[in-house]
Amino acid sequence: MTDRGSGILMHITSIPSPYGIGTFGKEAYNFVDFLERAGQKYWQILPLGPTSFGDSPYMALSSFAGNPYLIDFDFLIKEGLLVKKDLKNKDFGHHREKVNYKKIFNNKLDVLKIAYNNCKNKYEEEINNFIKENKNWLEDYSLFMALKYKFNLKSWLNWDKDIKLRKKFTLKRYKKELKDETEYWNFLQYIFFKQWNELKKYANSKGIKIIGDIPIYVAVDSVDTWANSEIFMLDEENMPINVSGCPPDSFSETGQLWGNPLYRWDVLEKRNFDWWIERIRGSKELYDVIRIDHFRGFQSYWSIPFEDITAENGHWIKGPGKKFINKLKESFDDLDIIAEDLGFLTKDTYELLKYSGYPGMKVLQFAFNSTETNNYLPHNYEKNCVVYTGTHDNNTIYGWFETANKKDINFAIDYLNLSYKEGYNWGFIRGVWSSVGNIAIAQMQDFLGLKSKARMNTPSTLNGNWQWRVRKEDLTYELIEKIKNITRLYGR
Repeated sequence: MTDRGSGILMHITSIPSPYGIGTFGKEAYNFVDFLERAGQKYWQILPLGPTSFGDSPYMALSSFAGNPYLIDFDFLIKEGLLVKKDLKNKDFGHHREKVNYKKIFNNKLDVLKIAYNNCKNKYEEEINNFIKENKNWLEDYSLFMALKYKFNLKSWLNWDKDIKLRKKFTLKRYKKELKDETEYWNFLQYIFFKQWNELKKYANSKGIKIIGDIPIYVAVDSVDTWANSEIFMLDEENMPINVSGCPPDSFSETGQLWGNPLYRWDVLEKRNFDWWIERIRGSKELYDVIRIDHFRGFQSYWSIPFEDITAENGHWIKGPGKKFINKLKESFDDLDIIAEDLGFLTKDTYELLKYSGYPGMKVLQFAFNSTETNNYLPHNYEKNCVVYTGTHDNNTIYGWFETANKKDINFAIDYLNLSYKEGYNWGFIRGVWSSVGNIAIAQMQDFLGLKSKARMNTPSTLNGNWQWRVRKEDLTYELIEKIKNITRLYGR
């Protein structure tokens, strides 16, 4: 990551597909070809974990498992696990630019169940080997999912007490009772990883590295908290004691209440951070580069009482700091990490980032606060950083121009020498690509010059997020040439 390079941020779900949501299918391979022809070295995606209510990849049901929504049907048809007839009268949504998660949820898993029934005795040896290789997480995950459907998709916090607390006798009983259901979830994970590994191998063969994303925290309703309750801030009934968030600031008078369970870092330290090391090891197999969301939480984190409805009454607690970084470096020789260090950072956080040696992030949209000079302006960058036009949590460039303060807009126009002829989006991309930062990334939406409707996520909102999809006809030869030219111009 010390060489100059660039890439595109677009999640798998945004890839064109006839089945309502992007998958690991033919169009994903076509997008890899697009990246290669455009001279790119990186494809950045969002977390690949199985999503739950709200469809956020940052609130996954597991830190290790993959999202079955991303499995491609056409590959299953080629393998003889499905026939075209199995997809007849299944409504996965017909909007080419938006994912309809309700329809995906109601229909995709039913089709995958057909594939599972057709698979019996076909990949038995391969699946058994997969189970053995992933025994540290797969058994708990598959049982968790089987139980979740048994209890009508309720959070595990609301399951019967004996299974909520993982009583040995009860676990044994449910493993026997739900054997076929757990084997179904094992099958889905086998297929997910088979298809993903083949796609990643193809990308790597074309010189494209995958930048994957992992949130520092896990969801309350996840197999991670249910199966590893001792490493989280839970009481004797396994209910959260304190949860995550951010303190009040100029953006929010009451702060941000994220609600994730906090880690018992003292317990993890005594265990040599074993769960985290396994998590990083799993992510390292999925991705070439790992972006860790909310890196500052390793230095200190905001702890909020579980029963509170705002983040106001939280307080700062010291994180594991250098001890955790040392363990990562001791455990992995070739670990490429991007530290998400956005927002207000303390001196101690800057020191931890510098100590780690990991590149931080610079977002050009944050640079043009006309009332101050800040570290997001390109003339303040250092080489060891990853520079973005915007992230999945930002508006598109044209969306930013629609909503930003007039003084900030004028500042951006002056600083980047923007013009209508070039396109404001391309002026922002030029600002990122021309910077000294080793890696430059832009959202696909910004290359296409799309407005706010194409935004991937609006933080602190529940509806309308994670839905955007690219149209196949927008990935043109002309766009490839334009991206390739600006990439060559700035030595990336």
